[in-house]
Amino acid sequence: MASGLLLGGAVAALVTAAVPAHNPSGGFVDPPPDKIVINVATVNGSGCPAGTAAVAVSEDNTAFTVTYSDYLAQVGGNSDPTAFRKNCQLNLIVHVPQGFTYAIAEADYRGFASLQAGASGVQRASYYFQGSSQTAAKTHTFPGAFNDNWQATDTTDWAQLVWAPCGVQRNFNINTEVRVNAGSSSPSKVSFMTMDSTDGDISTVYHMSWKECPGK
Repeated sequence: MASGLLLGGAVAALVTAAVPAHNPSGGFVDPPPDKIVINVATVNGSGCPAGTAAVAVSEDNTAFTVTYSDYLAQVGGNSDPTAFRKNCQLNLIVHVPQGFTYAIAEADYRGFASLQAGASGVQRASYYFQGSSQTAAKTHTFPGAFNDNWQATDTTDWAQLVWAPCGVQRNFNINTEVRVNAGSSSPSKVSFMTMDSTDGDISTVYHMSWKECPGK
């Protein structure tokens, strides 16, 4: 993917529920009326080779989605010894309307896994703003035998949300990882876990909470 690729606007295929933001007075802050715009500063990792990941913003500004087309980890058989773990780091520049800040309240991940008995798959994600010591990390484990679509959701309580600093542009980083552990499974049999699909791309959806900055 080209550095600095500008992506935004309506995504007709993306249907997500709004995640309202709560303010100290006890009410909710609606998403700002202006569109958010996301610039992809960098995308790096074995799970997202150049040209295989894309970012788009929902029309109602409550979510954005990352689509992967070559994100697969595997072990066993003739698998490359380094293929058991794949990762992707997205470094995003998020432009939000003046007077608002945002946090990632929920993230939905989907994919497919074929895991032999004794093997296991792990999906992990962490989120942080550039220059911030606050990092939110979530891990989901899928034991074998398993041969089906998988889905994982990371949800963060309001009090634990990591908010973008008001009035300061800080890049937002998303690190994801898919790992397959052979465990006690037969070394001759392949186990794999993917965040893509043979019949179409898989989208990872990040739901956004909003609140007004002090002094707005």
